[in-house]
Amino acid sequence: MIDLENGVFMEQVEDLVERKRWPALRDMLSLLEPADIALILSQLPGDRLPLLYRLLPKELAAEVFVEMEPEEQELLIKSFSDTELREVLEELYVDDTVDLIEEMPATVVKRILKHTDPETRRSVNEILKYPEDSAGSIMTTEFVDLKRDMTVEDAFKRIRRTGVDKETINICYVTDPSRRLLGLVSIRTLLLAEEDDVIEDIMETNIIFASTLDDKEDVAQDLGKYDFLAMPVVDKEGRLVGIVTIDDAIDVMEEAATEDFELMAAITPTGVWETVKSRIPWLMLLMLSATFTGIVISSFEDSLAACSVLIGFIPMLMGTGGNCGNQSSVAVIRSLSLNEVGFGDLFRVVWKESRVALVCGVLLACGNFVKLMVVDRFLMHNQDVTALVALVICLTLVCTVFCAKVVGCLLPLLAEKIGLDPAVMAAPFISTIVDVLSLVIYFQFALALLHL
Repeated sequence: MIDLENGVFMEQVEDLVERKRWPALRDMLSLLEPADIALILSQLPGDRLPLLYRLLPKELAAEVFVEMEPEEQELLIKSFSDTELREVLEELYVDDTVDLIEEMPATVVKRILKHTDPETRRSVNEILKYPEDSAGSIMTTEFVDLKRDMTVEDAFKRIRRTGVDKETINICYVTDPSRRLLGLVSIRTLLLAEEDDVIEDIMETNIIFASTLDDKEDVAQDLGKYDFLAMPVVDKEGRLVGIVTIDDAIDVMEEAATEDFELMAAITPTGVWETVKSRIPWLMLLMLSATFTGIVISSFEDSLAACSVLIGFIPMLMGTGGNCGNQSSVAVIRSLSLNEVGFGDLFRVVWKESRVALVCGVLLACGNFVKLMVVDRFLMHNQDVTALVALVICLTLVCTVFCAKVVGCLLPLLAEKIGLDPAVMAAPFISTIVDVLSLVIYFQFALALLHL
């Protein structure tokens, strides 16, 4: 792995480009991983990108092309001759071709399909017909299939003949004449078997598979759960139509995580008006719900006037409560996304978070009490911060942390139960609910202990 952070490597590349040392540059790039080469090319001026890309060997060039961003891919496609485009497309796997087509504008897609061979075009169209969030949309139709009456020797002959164009040959799938999935066999099993062993006798028949219409995130999670390198995908009739490989599963999980964070923060990588439309409903809802905080403060206006020192600690209490609630919600949302918890685990999750909240609240309160008495009262000479005022603040802190963590773990579970996205629903409401609760608790302790 190269280090591009310090800029030394990029300086060497740029120096070779300036001196037109193309053979040396080709040799240097050929030793790197495709992802690193794509990163290097992305940092070059647009007019040099096609030049350096053409230095790469054909197979390596195709691997680098897959790792590039859509904007760079489009730039290259526009600079390619028909022959160059055809050569790149021939080296791409079907699922990578599908990803490319989905990212490109219509004019570029038309040119890509024009230079794709008929068999690949049929496979691409087959995958594109599936819903965007389905397993069928991310599968590849390039896999090694065997027949159950083959011998191990026959299987190796078929793998050598057809495997060069397949995305993976680590797992081979056994099908009947109707392409129904019967079993699977690994290369390791084949290597350790005798040449005259029959595939039917050594294949695994207890197969975990996905349907074309299964949610792609569920399939990606299953790949991680069972430590598979690939998952077979069957249609409604049980016929093997493709496989989902681990690299596609990783892309799905990254995309899902990014989407969740964007939704939690109300940000999306779209145009101005689309961004405004996605953000304004939540901002409007939060603005209106925040009026409850104002109502609570107005209700205790006389108490605050009698003990104005309490006002200064409101932001700290509300902020701490919001942070604690967000901590719990993020942990629960992650567990939900990994299928580690569900609504049936509500009491177990709340019980755990309650104990965590109690310990955290007490520790925070103890630290805050010391800070109030040492810093605020003695060092800053704020005589209004009495031991009783500090007690009110610290008791409020314990209760606020407890309520915030319980609310933070409850909201995502409830959202999941009623069919809402926990990442979207939980974050905006936690702060509002916790703010109101913290103020009510604060003023109730103040009324009871300070007799306001």
